Amino acid sequence: MDNREEENKRRDAELGMNREITRRDFLNGVAVGTGAALLGGALSAQQLLAAGALDEFAPEKAPDYYPPARMGIRGNHDGSFATAHRLRDGASTDSFGDPIQTGEAYDLVVVGGGISGLAAAYRFRQKTGNGAKILILDNHDDFGGHAKRNEFQTGGRMVLSYGGTQSIESPGRYSAEAKTLLEELGIDTQKFYKAYDTNLYAKRGTAAFFDKETFGEDKLIPGMNTTPWAEFLGKAPLTDAVKKDIARVYSEKVDYLPGLSHQEKVAALRKMSYAEYLTKHCKLIPEALPFFQTFTHDLFCVGIEGVPAYLCYEAGDDYGSFTYPGFDGLGFPEHEKEEPYIFHFPDGNASIARLLVRSLLPDAMPGNSMEDVVTAKANYAKLDEAESAVRIRLNSTAVNVKHGGAKGAGQEVEVCYRRGGKLHVVKGKYCVLACYNVMIPYICPELPGAQKEALSYLVKAPLVYTHVALRNWSSFANLGIHQVVAPGSYHTYTALDFPVSLGKYEFPAKPEEPAVLFMLRTPCKPGLPVRDQNRAGRYELLQTPYAQFERNIRDQLGRMLSSGGFDPARDIEGIIVNRWAHGYAFTPFGLDLPDWKPGEEPWVVGRKPFGRIGIANSDAGASAYTDAAIDQAYRAVNEILSGPA
Repeated sequence: MDNREEENKRRDAELGMNREITRRDFLNGVAVGTGAALLGGALSAQQLLAAGALDEFAPEKAPDYYPPARMGIRGNHDGSFATAHRLRDGASTDSFGDPIQTGEAYDLVVVGGGISGLAAAYRFRQKTGNGAKILILDNHDDFGGHAKRNEFQTGGRMVLSYGGTQSIESPGRYSAEAKTLLEELGIDTQKFYKAYDTNLYAKRGTAAFFDKETFGEDKLIPGMNTTPWAEFLGKAPLTDAVKKDIARVYSEKVDYLPGLSHQEKVAALRKMSYAEYLTKHCKLIPEALPFFQTFTHDLFCVGIEGVPAYLCYEAGDDYGSFTYPGFDGLGFPEHEKEEPYIFHFPDGNASIARLLVRSLLPDAMPGNSMEDVVTAKANYAKLDEAESAVRIRLNSTAVNVKHGGAKGAGQEVEVCYRRGGKLHVVKGKYCVLACYNVMIPYICPELPGAQKEALSYLVKAPLVYTHVALRNWSSFANLGIHQVVAPGSYHTYTALDFPVSLGKYEFPAKPEEPAVLFMLRTPCKPGLPVRDQNRAGRYELLQTPYAQFERNIRDQLGRMLSSGGFDPARDIEGIIVNRWAHGYAFTPFGLDLPDWKPGEEPWVVGRKPFGRIGIANSDAGASAYTDAAIDQAYRAVNEILSGPA
């Protein structure tokens, strides 16, 4: 063993990489690899017996099947995308083997068990009656799509967090249909004003972490945004010229676009990146750009060179962790006061998905309120029972959707899916494709060419939501902070989770109690067009093993928080890496967008109904928000029901 290997081994031991609590993918303490055992058909004898039949693939029937508690890589977990990628790479449906004709017939088959797919089932039943037979297929091992639940058991209690979709963003702006759905599910958004503790972090601010790889020295500096900029930056490992210039653009109130009207300023800012605005108009020296480079990662998944300056002015930061300088002197009106960013269940919008499941399959989700759903334990064995009118079938990837029927084309829809290594065919009077829209041309090849081309344009943005369970959060209290901006680090933002107590769930509000950290990573390649950055970032995510994620997480937290007494080997109780290779829905914001005419936008062309097949998902609304997922589900159902008789 050479010196480098010895040093790496020593460092891994310091970080706690050899601790027994480090679980790659565990289900209530029982290892299942990275999903391959469940999804590849290698079931234990106990699991097979629990399924009730030796020749049936039914991992959900096993008594210990509970995906929210799994550690390791979640989100687009291993096993959830292999079949889809084979289709993408040119494999035909026939290459998966001979399909089994199940004889199952439904009024509606939904492909995609996220909020949009669940809402489509809800709307269809609402329109056609409670007796409607509905099958929902999803390629993941859990329902909810991006609205996934993360559960940790630490310190003798359950602590929750969100695997994807965080919050009900600005519910006052929801459509009438989306608002009504929330109300029908029993969600009263006014209750969050009491449930969300706005005082807990009031005296705990934001720190900036400067990493040695980017800035030459590891240094955590509390007081970002509250300490005068010259004083704050005076402690940073930056050159005097960079410190002075960053402080200048934050402090001076100058019109950097003189001579232009308000409308002309808006138009100009829409056509230039924020990086260009800072350097060309604010005259920021280029050496200062690394401090700002990743500010746009959370909302846009690319750096400041790929985001129009006006969108930075308009969007701001939901977390209040940073502000975009350079706009104070432009004479723009004050921002319209928005609703606070507090409409958040302890497990994010997973609770909305769980409430939808409760409405469709009450036996699978006990309880009757928005409060008790937080601590309710889903019964996955009840999701797919023959006697139920609505069935949710997980671990099932659709590979072919087409019209058919004995009476001629268009009388029904045949849906072929792969589960447990075998193909199965079910039939439905109607079908809603509430899945990733880019995959639809591969699973529904009979679509018109122009529609398939439009769907293929809607490339999702990749991102990682990492959650780390800590034995306590004393290090944050010692430092007087609750969040860290780390512009050059592997994870560019770290924060204590949203302080929400609802029903019987109590947020761990005392520093000596367990806590969950949220860490954000957005892989991208500056300089490429936005969609190409998304593709490159996706490739990186899928090539990164869990051990590398874990090492980076432990290393970064140790370096950032050591001055507060944090020890990664001692203080980390669990890690869940929510890897969303296909994350945010395509949103039209880039500087390289075509000038589409109204009605010719690819998401509008792509979502057109095709016979008895409707198309939903937030992709179809070009908006990565829950209300868009609901709105598109309702539109798709309304369209197919008003179409062929």
